[in-house]
Amino acid sequence: MTTYAYIRVSTDAQDLNNQRHGVIEYARKNGLEPLTFFEDTASGKKSWRDRDLGKLLDQARAGDVLLVAEISRLARSTLQVLEVLQEAAKREIAVHVAKSNMVMDGSLNSRITAVVLGLAAEIEREFISARTTEALARRKAEGKPLGRPKGRVSEVHKLDKDKAKIEDMLAKGVHKASIARLIGCNPDTLYEWMKANGLSRHIKSRKPQPPVKPSQPEPKPKRKKS
Repeated sequence: MTTYAYIRVSTDAQDLNNQRHGVIEYARKNGLEPLTFFEDTASGKKSWRDRDLGKLLDQARAGDVLLVAEISRLARSTLQVLEVLQEAAKREIAVHVAKSNMVMDGSLNSRITAVVLGLAAEIEREFISARTTEALARRKAEGKPLGRPKGRVSEVHKLDKDKAKIEDMLAKGVHKASIARLIGCNPDTLYEWMKANGLSRHIKSRKPQPPVKPSQPEPKPKRKKS
């Protein structure tokens, strides 16, 4: 028997580590180790057949186990969740849901539970969408800007993808102007990013220099009276 741990992450807000921890703990408590991980970054709106989940089910054999952190990791709609469970049941693959501590083995009870869980996830997404729409409408009525802030803030966030590279160069003492040139940004943007990411210690404070006084012309020698 092989236990396949399926983890799907479609946005940055979803925590890959939390899902991984949940399935590992569940497998340990229920004697389902060792785990074979499948990590899928495709959106749940995409057909499960076209995602790594489809490859997993094609690879699995009768008696194997498909383990997910929660039912919504299988798909974004009740219909797709049921399709996955039907396919798993046809192949005699048990589906375990760690968060709900449930086993979907193709029986009538498990299919009813899957419908309830799928509907709950779908309804929650509709509530989130409705709250977001209401919040945007309220901001618009109040005359507040919508969407992400433009300009320097978005440019600063773009440097997040180069965090490891920047930290490595800072540790090696590479000059900040050179770092900015290498990653293709303005030095001021780099400084703002460093401050936002707790790297201010790498920024040397500059003491203001006193203004240079203009040189005074030398006084002309006085002419003696004859």
